[in-house]
Amino acid sequence: MSRTPLPRPGRPVAVLAVAAGLFGLLAAPPDAPSPRTVPAAAVAENTATVFYWTKTKNWTAHNLHYAPDGGSWTAVPGVAMEPACTDWVKRTVSLGTAAGLQATFNNGSGTWDNNGGRNYALGTGNITVKDGVVAHSDPCAGTTPTPGAEATVYYSAEALGWSTANIHYQPAGGAWTAVPGVGMQAACAGWWKREIDLGTAASLKAAFNNGNGTWDNNAGSDYTIGTGVSTVRNRVVTANAADPCAATPPDTQAPTAPGGVTATADGVSVLLSWDPATDDRGVTKYQVTRAGGSGGSVVTDVGSTVFSDTNLAERTAYTYTVKAVDAAGNVSAASAPATATTGDRPATPATGRPLGTDPRKDPIYFVLTARFNDGDPSNNRGGSQHVKSGNAANDDPMFRGDFKGLIQKLDYVKGLGFSAIWVTPVVLNRSDYDYHGYHGYDFYKVDPRLESAGASYQDLIDAAHAKGMKIYQDVVYNHSSRWGAKGLFVPTVYGVRDSQWSWYYDEKQPGFEYDGLTVDAKTGKSYYNGDLWSTAEPTGNTCVDWGKPTGGKSAEGYTVYNCQWPSPTSGMFPKALYHQCWIGNWEGEDSRSCWLHEDLADFNTENPAVQNYLIGAFDKYIDMGVDGFRVDTAVHIPRTTWNRRFLPAVQDRVAQRHGAEAAKNFFVFGEVAAFVNDKWNRGSVNHSAQFYTWKERKEYDADDTKAALEMYDYEQQQGTGNQPTSTNAFLNGNSYHTPDHSRFSGMNVIDMRMHMNFGDAQNAFSNGKDSDDSYNDATYNVVYVDSHDYGPNKSSERYAGGTDAWAENMSLMWTFRGIPTLYYGSEIEFQKGKKIDCGPGCPLATTGRAYFGDHVAGSVTASDFSQVSSASGAVATTLQQPLVRHVQRLNQIRRAIPALQTGQYSTEGVSGGMAFKRRYTSGSTDSFALVTVSGGASFTGIPNGTYTDAVSGDVRTVTAGTLSVAAPGKGNLRVYVLNGPGRIGTAGPYLK
Repeated sequence: MSRTPLPRPGRPVAVLAVAAGLFGLLAAPPDAPSPRTVPAAAVAENTATVFYWTKTKNWTAHNLHYAPDGGSWTAVPGVAMEPACTDWVKRTVSLGTAAGLQATFNNGSGTWDNNGGRNYALGTGNITVKDGVVAHSDPCAGTTPTPGAEATVYYSAEALGWSTANIHYQPAGGAWTAVPGVGMQAACAGWWKREIDLGTAASLKAAFNNGNGTWDNNAGSDYTIGTGVSTVRNRVVTANAADPCAATPPDTQAPTAPGGVTATADGVSVLLSWDPATDDRGVTKYQVTRAGGSGGSVVTDVGSTVFSDTNLAERTAYTYTVKAVDAAGNVSAASAPATATTGDRPATPATGRPLGTDPRKDPIYFVLTARFNDGDPSNNRGGSQHVKSGNAANDDPMFRGDFKGLIQKLDYVKGLGFSAIWVTPVVLNRSDYDYHGYHGYDFYKVDPRLESAGASYQDLIDAAHAKGMKIYQDVVYNHSSRWGAKGLFVPTVYGVRDSQWSWYYDEKQPGFEYDGLTVDAKTGKSYYNGDLWSTAEPTGNTCVDWGKPTGGKSAEGYTVYNCQWPSPTSGMFPKALYHQCWIGNWEGEDSRSCWLHEDLADFNTENPAVQNYLIGAFDKYIDMGVDGFRVDTAVHIPRTTWNRRFLPAVQDRVAQRHGAEAAKNFFVFGEVAAFVNDKWNRGSVNHSAQFYTWKERKEYDADDTKAALEMYDYEQQQGTGNQPTSTNAFLNGNSYHTPDHSRFSGMNVIDMRMHMNFGDAQNAFSNGKDSDDSYNDATYNVVYVDSHDYGPNKSSERYAGGTDAWAENMSLMWTFRGIPTLYYGSEIEFQKGKKIDCGPGCPLATTGRAYFGDHVAGSVTASDFSQVSSASGAVATTLQQPLVRHVQRLNQIRRAIPALQTGQYSTEGVSGGMAFKRRYTSGSTDSFALVTVSGGASFTGIPNGTYTDAVSGDVRTVTAGTLSVAAPGKGNLRVYVLNGPGRIGTAGPYLK
């Protein structure tokens, strides 16, 4: 084969750098720990450079067919020899540990020189074969070498942890090396190197292996390597690349000064935002300098491009400049200054602070705030569809429930045993049927249709915290309502109050600012769109064919005009701020960069201005003390944007305002909707829930739009078989182990696979555990049966499987890994079988989003979680329902057994349909539980000791590592706890 020559002046050298952990890699996980030390060098090898005399042969080609002593012969006709000097050709071959080789020569066309049938016995070093005579010398020494080609191959196995690396190769027109190929030498940290003589060949094919059967063969295609310097990283071959082991020159170049700095005052706070600075190696942070007030100059380090400066002096001018800093500590010039003057201090300062405890301890109760309980009828609003929807006939305005009503019933939720409440989006909405909250218009303002005197959003947060309950706020980063986003961009649409459309377009009210609440005295309806429409084309309009009839008709038969409705393709929305397409493929890249629906104007979340707008908005609610965010439509934003921008901004803000422990436990869980039963959403990793729980595993372009496309393509090519895996949810035998969250993105997810399979609890259990190795940590998965969108198997109705099935589902949810979550009213099978949502086409009272307040009317007082000390009226009747009593006791049991809250699990040594063991160990806490739901089970190989069932109080002494449990019955369960607390709670309709 080849020796390892030093590069010679004037000779083309091919250099290949290959980053491993790629497609085609067999028997090594793609996420194996990455060593940070120089790899061990390959075993020393012997080489032979064979020179062959050509003058007397008159052959047009020369091949060396050989076998190292004790090794195998090359495939006929052998390997091509290369010109060396006048009348000589040569070939350098690797012998491994062999001390010599057997050799023959041929012209590639059937003419051989095999030393009269005896073959040539050759040693190592320089060897000449001239007319049958063997000698040891270099016949070309002192002569000008015949130009040839070489390939210097760099290969990175740092992601694999290989202790050695081999290159198995074939020069173009030549033969493959013997398996496993030739050893590579350590070059620098993470890189192996091999220089290969190509002779007259212009390229080679190669595959790599660790010498123990693990291969990287480019998914079976091998790597094609040309001459010159090349790199192959993540299966992309780049010619004429830089030497990866070349010394990196010191970074002396400072970033550019940040531009577009704006400062906006709100009371005694100032919101500062700016455009990202650029740097040849990347910006790591920003330095914000504040001047003004009595405190002198203040410098603050910021990780994002948004900074909220709070608790400033009243009516004081503050000036800010921003500098960018790179990893080497180079600091940019200061930005242009931005100044803002504060106003008056709010009468009631924000008092919120998140509870900051492990979110897995808190079962979640999910409410549509506007449909839960009405504490203040004065803020009820029906909207423009009040009559059409049928809500008017039921005296049931869409905006009916409010924060005051929820505050009044916190004890009901606590009495059920829930310690976290997930509320639908609270920001000011703007659409004609927006009670649900997902049509955000002013992201910086709480919708006044939810607030009352003494019952603001801040009051709700504080009231819940006072009872030891968390508030998780539903947030939307993906889209605004149909009319844009106040403070970012709001389009003007064509409208006309003629005989057809006067009912729809409000009269213009000069100086009026939409608030969702104010009612027109003449019509008795809320103002909706009077400030958004115009019959005259506005200055700067970019919408195509403004006001011209489209030729189409509305459902009522009215003339429809261009630019009358929002559209991404009309030119109505600026490309920089909003995407310009409709989704065509829900499992394609366009699902992350196009509009979901006419009502949902899709933010260009890769634009810094949009990022700053959203980060600044949600910072406000972090400052108010919410305990976490449920992220709507998370799958429709690239993971790179979450990981680069939004998730770090959340962490930074929580840590800045509330401390590191609060940041660690601030619970972000995303809706990555996958309405299939597969582990991976139709085979697309980019559209699967577990994908969003991981950090990026490589660097992408500094531009967020380019990075999103690079990441999408890379991960789709990696496929489902080469995604990261984790043991964080699993016991090691019977032992709990410290989870590794070093690669956690910061976003947990709703367990869509269990949700889709909850038509039957056994299916949900089997499918759930099948997916758990692909999440960063499935013990944080949010688990529910149905919601405001769908029931199991993408049913459009609220779950109607029956009370026994509900009890069984709950028993599994409250004991298996993950965080159990209940949609409001499911504790009484509220609206079972009813269509969840049909828009304004039917009254809300007939849907799964009906008003619940009638069922909780009266008074209720909770003395503790799952404990109601008094109740009267309708709520007292509700509290006696069988599933209410079931969920109360489930919450009691789960709250008393740490293993059921934060434990890892295993089914090893466990027989039974829905049976498993869980354990959590920390400090003096060691909680070990054996669980079976509905059916019998047998547990083998468990620790000996005394186990007590938390449901029945039954006590078992295990002496031989085995415990068998009879079937407790559908919906019932057994939870045998080693050295457990005994029976928890009292028997109910299912737990007995």
